[in-house]
Amino acid sequence: MGEALDFARSALHSGDVPVGALVVDATGAVVGTGQNARERDNDPTAHAEVVALRDAAARRGRWRLDGCTLVVTLEPCVMCAGAVVAARLDRLVFGAYDAKAGAVGSLWDVVRDRRLNHRPEVVADVRADESAALLRDFFANRRGG
Repeated sequence: MGEALDFARSALHSGDVPVGALVVDATGAVVGTGQNARERDNDPTAHAEVVALRDAAARRGRWRLDGCTLVVTLEPCVMCAGAVVAARLDRLVFGAYDAKAGAVGSLWDVVRDRRLNHRPEVVADVRADESAALLRDFFANRRGG
């Protein structure tokens, strides 16, 4: 999670919401990284999770990321939770819950929906205070104080 927090901090330089993500394989090797890049890339789908999943799939040469874990600083939204399921990840680890857009227990629970063909293990609240503080500071600065 420490490395994901570092990626989140680096998103600040482009004016993006500080969310960072990485994909690790079964051996613990990082195979994909990402940070929010919506502002930088003018891409509404450039959430940290999607960027990291795309990077991991490209590096591995396959879209199926079975055997892998996505680590992200913020609870995924509906789009990102759907991408986690579609990528067939074994595990999702996240920091802070997102009461406004979270889709892994807050507003929805996409990744645990029994109607879907894949349900990854979920580990929540990992270094949540640090993740939440980054976001609080970002939005406070954006509002001017």
